[in-house]
Amino acid sequence: MVLLGGATRLTQSGLSMVDWRPLMGIVPPLDTATWQAVFAQYQAYPEYQQINHGMSLAEFKAIFWFEYAHRLLGRVIGLAFLLPFLWFLFRRRLSSGLAWRLGVVFVLGGLQGLVGWWMVKSGLVDDPDVSQYRLAVHLGLALLLFVLVLWLAFGVRGDDGRAVFTPHRAGLGGLAVGAVVLGQALSGALVAGLDAGRHYNTFPTMNGVWFPTELLALEPLWLNAFENTTTVQFDHRLGAVVTVLAVLAYALPCLRRDGPARTAGLFLLIAVAGQFALGVATLLLVVPTSLGVLHQGGALVLLTAWVLAYERMTRPREGG
Repeated sequence: MVLLGGATRLTQSGLSMVDWRPLMGIVPPLDTATWQAVFAQYQAYPEYQQINHGMSLAEFKAIFWFEYAHRLLGRVIGLAFLLPFLWFLFRRRLSSGLAWRLGVVFVLGGLQGLVGWWMVKSGLVDDPDVSQYRLAVHLGLALLLFVLVLWLAFGVRGDDGRAVFTPHRAGLGGLAVGAVVLGQALSGALVAGLDAGRHYNTFPTMNGVWFPTELLALEPLWLNAFENTTTVQFDHRLGAVVTVLAVLAYALPCLRRDGPARTAGLFLLIAVAGQFALGVATLLLVVPTSLGVLHQGGALVLLTAWVLAYERMTRPREGG
């Protein structure tokens, strides 16, 4: 779902569906007349008028299918979660602690649909581009859901015919590393929202300099971190280095252990190295769609590796 969302963003397809029908929107256009009507709706909005003026119906269909598939998959995920959840709840196969946690996940999933439409609406006005702030919220909620599902999956145990969630002890160092990884992913959402990756396509310097003069071009100064493409890309580069160092500091204690914790630490190191390399390649090649999607997928792999390492490091040791 997250990867398809990234592809939808990178192919500029997200504004092709200009309305939101949570129930009836599952049926796509099925004949020429309906396609023409949907295309006419799109033509009434700024993206067509300012960017895609003269686009053919065939070209419109190409971007429409990305956004349609993204929305359809969201509905499929909702049903794939809700139906088994209700079944096991009715059969009393879930402990109360697990049931309410799963309920929270479902509510957040429904909220994600609303946030997605809230994001799309920001691009249906004078500026035919979605707000980078709303994009960050949309991606951030998706990553939060991803982490919650993994966390629950790792903590589920069987107990006399019921599924029970047994959380492990908290690890503040591990949580801090997780916050760094999530923060870096949100920084990437700002980069995507401003198309900042299409500027300064050199590494490690930014077009030959370490600190471009445009870093503090906006007033007030705090606005640069969110709306200045130069500063947003600079922050993402700096965040990548901080993320590598934080992950390295957390992975080393994992490697000193035996068994699953050591394996998780190795996975974490491989994931952060791969993600860093993907980020550099994506930048140098000016964000091709394939690499952009892979880089977003790399963030998911890194989050998976972190959750696994955190679970292994906070699991009570056998015998105590």
